Amino acid sequence: MPQVALPHDAKAGPTKPEIRAMSIEKLALGPSDHVVDVGSCTGAVTIEAARRAGRVTAIERKPDRLDVTRKNLAANDYDAEVSLREAEAPAGLPDDADAMFLGGSRNFTDVLDHAVETGVDQLVMNVSRVEVAGEAIEAFRERDLLSEVLQVQVNHGYELAGATSFKADNPVYVLVGARGGDE
Repeated sequence: MPQVALPHDAKAGPTKPEIRAMSIEKLALGPSDHVVDVGSCTGAVTIEAARRAGRVTAIERKPDRLDVTRKNLAANDYDAEVSLREAEAPAGLPDDADAMFLGGSRNFTDVLDHAVETGVDQLVMNVSRVEVAGEAIEAFRERDLLSEVLQVQVNHGYELAGATSFKADNPVYVLVGARGGDE
């Protein structure tokens, strides 16, 4: 799979490649799936999903970030039908999604309620703040969605004085959910 090209900046960091890979894998997307990227920002997850799923709906509340998603999509190859919607979730969420990625925490309980009401099969939410992670875990549990919680820490090697040292990215909590949860 080719690397995702993100030539346009959304003034908010994209989901890191290693976290994207894990999140997309946990969504278990197939060619007939319709996936929703809630809070598309740079479009990095939208692009990854569009390389695996048949349809992708990207929701973004900020028009300038939605424009960045559009431009970054144009810089990449994918086969899916992709639609972009300017809305603050849960407004604009489709009723026929198979999978959903939540890249941010704004209104996440309402988004989870929508997912339950419309029968979304797989959900992944990435969270970087501990307090929000706790709230999100509880919200997934209350809706009988929680399958798995991962804390992912990625370190990148670099050369230091002729040897290899590591620089750490901030840890990310990856919440994995499915209808009827498994935890």
